[in-house]
Amino acid sequence: MSILVVGSVAYDTVETPREKREKQLGGSASFFAIAALGRGAVRCVGVVGDDFRQEDLDLLAERGADVTGIVREPGDSFHWSGRYHDDMIERDTLATELGVFADFQPVIPDAWRDSDYLFLANIHPALQSHVLDQMNSPKLVALDTMNLWIENTPEDLAKILKRVDVLLVNDGEARQLTGKRSLAHAAAAIREMGPSRVIVKKGEHGAVYFGQEGVLSVPAIILDDVIDPTGAGDCFAGGFMGSLSDAGATRDSNDGVFRQAMVDGTVTASFCPEGFNVEGLLKIDDAAYTARMATLRGMMVP
Repeated sequence: MSILVVGSVAYDTVETPREKREKQLGGSASFFAIAALGRGAVRCVGVVGDDFRQEDLDLLAERGADVTGIVREPGDSFHWSGRYHDDMIERDTLATELGVFADFQPVIPDAWRDSDYLFLANIHPALQSHVLDQMNSPKLVALDTMNLWIENTPEDLAKILKRVDVLLVNDGEARQLTGKRSLAHAAAAIREMGPSRVIVKKGEHGAVYFGQEGVLSVPAIILDDVIDPTGAGDCFAGGFMGSLSDAGATRDSNDGVFRQAMVDGTVTASFCPEGFNVEGLLKIDDAAYTARMATLRGMMVP
């Protein structure tokens, strides 16, 4: 099964209480593609600048991503810079330099328009609609968004929400989008907007799935050490969509495969904070994944 992700391929400068790393591989599409763990052929659509290192594109390709949909344009690549507080949860954005990403107009290659699964990463909702217009009936469409689009482009966001199957948001975004304080009420309101399934990400407290057959709360795995949590949400999405692809799920599948995907997404995302940028993900092998899955199940089932 093929997975298409459309999002940012970028560089991050991250400062934590112990260390600072300059211009390391980041971006939603990058984290997503590596986190899918080869469960499906991940096709990446994005844009980078003249400064983007070929070795970073090669790394994505080595991890199973098809990067031929990533175009290189004259100029600088998208660059985000942030500093984490001592708790490694709160962070301050120091700079957001869009570079060539500012004029990003995603074009889906003809051969990719029949991709089975589509993940619309956090980009302008009008661009998300533009991508979906180019697709030939994917089995399932999932979308991520953020407070910026909820506040500034509500009409564009409302249009694309009517067309997707799964929405991923954090708890603050769910409340902002719906005006509901209760997450249960917020999820119900979102489902009336279009998505039949809603995932509310709660950071260090895990994620909650609101589906057609009930609710599942999955805790975050408690880690011995957190080095850099940047990209964990995108890693969750990659593990989640990779699991659905592996199961051959469709929008009409029962909740069982989505519940399993929640667990797979949580396990995958747990490796992300254990290294800077994608370093934690690169440590995943079958043995490590199996052990981490056992840890999570032990937290959920006595």
